[in-house]
Amino acid sequence: QVQLVESGGGLVQAGGSLRLSCVASGLTFSSYVMGWFRQSPGKEREFVAAITQSGGGVYYGDSVKGRFTISRDNANNTVVLRMNSLKPEDTAVYYCSRSTSVSRRPRDFGSWGQGTQVTVSS
Repeated sequence: QVQLVESGGGLVQAGGSLRLSCVASGLTFSSYVMGWFRQSPGKEREFVAAITQSGGGVYYGDSVKGRFTISRDNANNTVVLRMNSLKPEDTAVYYCSRSTSVSRRPRDFGSWGQGTQVTVSS
């Protein structure tokens, strides 16, 4: 059974930083593209970042490019999202997920975690 568990969310002031982690189990982690998405109330799930199986390719949503960094540790089945220069509009529940190919579409990802709340105050 595939399980993805996100952690690291919280309340932070605008301009601050957070580090989100996602630990995966029940899968061959290194075989999958891993992605981060976010969703706030009343909005569709939004692509944040993705990283290829080896970590050699990274992709970012336009709204987070230059502020967020995705990385992975295949030895520990972990994908990390470092978030800097946070803005109130970054407030959302952040989810990690897996895919067999690089994509920005939520429908191409599966095995969603429960999410971790990020709240950025102004």
